[in-house]
Amino acid sequence: MIGLAVGFLLGFPGWKPVPAWSQETVRRPILAGTWYPADAKELRSTIDAYLQRARLAENVPPDAHLLGIVAPHAGLMYSGPVAAYAYRVVQEHPVDAVVVLAPSHRVGFEGVSVFREGSMATPLGHVPVHADLIKAIQKRCPDVHDYPPAHAREHAVEIQLPFLQAVLPFFRLVPLVFGYPSWETCERLAQALRDLSTSFRFLVVASTDLSHEHTDEEARRMDARVLEHLRHMQARELWQDLRSGMCEACGAAPLVTLMLYAQKMGAKKVSLLRYATSADVTGEKSRVVGYAAAALWHDAAHQAQSPAQGSMTPSPPALGVKEKAMLMALARETLEAKLFGKNPPNIDLSKLPPALQEPRGAFVTLKRRGQLRGCIGQIEARWPLAHTVARMALAAAFHDPRFPSMTPDEWKDVQLEISVLSPLVPLRDPLQVQVGTHGLYIRRDTQAGLLLPQVPVEQGWDRETFLRQTCRKAGLSSEAWKDSGTELFVFTAEVIHEK
Repeated sequence: MIGLAVGFLLGFPGWKPVPAWSQETVRRPILAGTWYPADAKELRSTIDAYLQRARLAENVPPDAHLLGIVAPHAGLMYSGPVAAYAYRVVQEHPVDAVVVLAPSHRVGFEGVSVFREGSMATPLGHVPVHADLIKAIQKRCPDVHDYPPAHAREHAVEIQLPFLQAVLPFFRLVPLVFGYPSWETCERLAQALRDLSTSFRFLVVASTDLSHEHTDEEARRMDARVLEHLRHMQARELWQDLRSGMCEACGAAPLVTLMLYAQKMGAKKVSLLRYATSADVTGEKSRVVGYAAAALWHDAAHQAQSPAQGSMTPSPPALGVKEKAMLMALARETLEAKLFGKNPPNIDLSKLPPALQEPRGAFVTLKRRGQLRGCIGQIEARWPLAHTVARMALAAAFHDPRFPSMTPDEWKDVQLEISVLSPLVPLRDPLQVQVGTHGLYIRRDTQAGLLLPQVPVEQGWDRETFLRQTCRKAGLSSEAWKDSGTELFVFTAEVIHEK
């Protein structure tokens, strides 16, 4: 049996130990303790309070697909109440990758800089970058390059991360900072994102404040011009007005790039979610900064290319018989190579079916003579599925702390099971959990636990027992699932058994 413990969940924010292969560059937070709280619980509590007060976007078709959002980037007390309206939408339309477009406030350079390796940290944990998507963007857009000084002291990406961490359980990041971009740079980057939208699932965030240092009355007049262009998707007109000084946005290029991307995707609707100035917080109207939150949508035609966003039964495209066989062979060959000192299989993604190239989470379970011998998984869709399965097979055999490392003598008696996961979906009503269909992930503060969909079936549990046991797996009281401070998520798993 898989049992009540399914191994460590590797590679998502806040969890340790970090596996040996994930030594990485970490961009440390520069704003914690000044622009937002340095204490994780205080920061999460503050953001949750903003989200609870924010209303969902109105008049959005039920099958609309969220392409991107506009969110401000000032200190949390000033722009946080506005940004929460954009992230409240993201909370209802979860994704597993986010492209943040932000301006450079401190360093001048040509083009766009990407932080391409490692992770970015906040008090809420580390956010890994999406190396594969970054490489694909750089290949298609020569304006995007690696210029580390652009990220060292820049706040426009960092201020978005705590909100993203609060509303998305797991995601990978593409942080892009604009230096001195041209209209052509925005066009090329927008086209690159459009081209990649069929291979990667991502949300685009345009990080920008609006007018600066004007009276409240003047700021509202100027900002209304920006928002009117945004409402009607008039990217060229907005660019011209920003260049002429008729209106202002420090993230002009990120905003225009998002609009161009949305146009290329055939966006049908823009929701202007919230507008305010700093005077709404301070009461000082002589010199203010403007803030806006917006969401850009596509209709159901594009939805079919993406995983179910917000559905209670997330269902990525099913794997075929050939693809399942290839994954099982890859896992077994990887373990045999490690156990017997052979060369590991060469994973050439270009020669694999598209489903195995797509980033997916997965668990690998090892059983020896019918008994659990190791089980470790990766929930977050960090790597292509083929890579995920190979890595998790090694982790289950050699890094599950409940068992000693596997030996060659055991190999002939070992059977493998692979569980390919869907993205997590927030669970609003525990009564919607479907035993035999859903896996459960439960989190509260720094404690978390997961059980795969097959576990309650093997154990003969009903829904409530499943919820209680997942709480216990997380180190929480068995009734913690009833508390408002406990976060619940569901997912599905396509289970591949070894014949």
